[in-house]
Amino acid sequence: MALVELVRMPNGAEAELLRGRLESAGVPAVCFDAGMNIAESVGLAIPVRIMVLDEDLADARALMAEFGIA
Repeated sequence: MALVELVRMPNGAEAELLRGRLESAGVPAVCFDAGMNIAESVGLAIPVRIMVLDEDLADARALMAEFGIA
């Protein structure tokens, strides 16, 4: 069970919202580097990575499309 990167987001709050939506839909997810992304404008240099299990990647991408997130 390896973690793979689903998406990188410049805003930690938005990343946490997406993580919560994925988890509420049954796809476990975790945010990496959220603590590094607390200062304004740092998101471009240090984006928050949302990670999912490799076997959940297709489901997570389908959910992102359903949520309207590219």
